[in-house]
Amino acid sequence: MAGKGNDKMAAVYWLIVFVVLLGIEAVTMALTTVWFAGGALVAFVLALFGVNTQVQLAVFVIVSFILLFFTRPFALKYVNRNTVKTNWESLIGKKARVTVEINNAESKGAAILNGQEWTARALEDDKVYPVDAMVEVKEIRGVKLIVSMNQEES
Repeated sequence: MAGKGNDKMAAVYWLIVFVVLLGIEAVTMALTTVWFAGGALVAFVLALFGVNTQVQLAVFVIVSFILLFFTRPFALKYVNRNTVKTNWESLIGKKARVTVEINNAESKGAAILNGQEWTARALEDDKVYPVDAMVEVKEIRGVKLIVSMNQEES
């Protein structure tokens, strides 16, 4: 009989873990703890059937990580489908025309990209790009284009 009482307590503990994890998820909306809540729910069911505590723990970990790694990407896509993307990544690799000489040593430079003027800096600190030079956007840091010339254009 002592075993049955321990099984019921294990089930109660798993139910508490489940509720706490769902509460954390409700507060953070990070789509992380909900997967562990799923693992806790499966462990709760196993505890109701009197399965060994070590098996419950193993199943909790396995189910939680399976849910986390295999379903989270799909859930993020579904949940974030209405999020407006800035598309700044799409600017990487595009060509820009220098409008103010780009000189990192003098902290100056500007370039036109897609009809908008941006502050620009050279990727390599020792490079200077003259007005009207065509440069390639390598990255964006804050509101500055970080640019470089292709080797064949230099």
